[in-house]
Amino acid sequence: MRKTTMAALLCGAFALQSAFALDAPQKPAAAHAAANASFEHKLDTVLAGDWRSEKNKARDQYRHPKQTLEFFGVNDHQTLIEIYPGGGWYAEILAPLLKDHGHYIAAILKPKQPTGEAADDAKGIHGKVKTDPEHFGAAKIVEFDSKAPVLGPPASADVVLTFRNVHNMTDEGSAGPMFKAFFEVLKPGGTLGVVDHRAKAGADPEKIKDTGYLPEDYVIKLATDAGFKLEAKSEINANPKDTKDYPKGVWTLPPTLTLKDQDREKYLAIGESDRMTLKFVKPGNDKIFAPEAKPR
Repeated sequence: MRKTTMAALLCGAFALQSAFALDAPQKPAAAHAAANASFEHKLDTVLAGDWRSEKNKARDQYRHPKQTLEFFGVNDHQTLIEIYPGGGWYAEILAPLLKDHGHYIAAILKPKQPTGEAADDAKGIHGKVKTDPEHFGAAKIVEFDSKAPVLGPPASADVVLTFRNVHNMTDEGSAGPMFKAFFEVLKPGGTLGVVDHRAKAGADPEKIKDTGYLPEDYVIKLATDAGFKLEAKSEINANPKDTKDYPKGVWTLPPTLTLKDQDREKYLAIGESDRMTLKFVKPGNDKIFAPEAKPR
């Protein structure tokens, strides 16, 4: 009788232990799924925000901000640096998205003159922070010299993003130092996300430098030479209609439409440029022993 009772107790204990073992992984998975759903809802809310102009929202069909940010693994608990935010198209998404739990940092070129593109960009982002504290009040702005860029303390950022800027860095000869700065400011395991106008495969960067397009393998080499590892590519921002052979380069297409009314409908029908979307990772984070990342 004792043997039977002991066997029954052992079986019961084993069954209970097995039930707990099966249930244990489900709880974090459920919490992660809930966090993802919460972040997705927050991102949708930001994208629909009335502080975004209708003109900017109309470009979502070309720039795919939701899919792009999800591909880069962005969440609202991160420290994120956006390089050259320009007119603030992505800033008006990222700053409100990160203001409660994360940190949005706009990294801009330090203006050398009171007028010009750098001065205009600086006025634009500073203006947004000043005039719309509800959405931009928590944003920080870092000014840097592109020849010797310092974007923040070493290993302080989770994500660095740059949208349609690498061709500018290449033109001014600062691409090498900039990619090194991206690497330095990111934490081990941090993400560099790059979106830029994609040239035809095999194109010579020197021959097309005035077009605004860059070969994808050229951009990948800039990143890997700086120490990054290419983790993934996406066709989220691809446009097969883009023939990449226009009189005024990529600026022939919308939104710039440099030729104004000349063949306007033709270029509107093509849409915005074909773009590479590349995700790089800074090596050095042992994922087996690393602390669990905050869910998104």
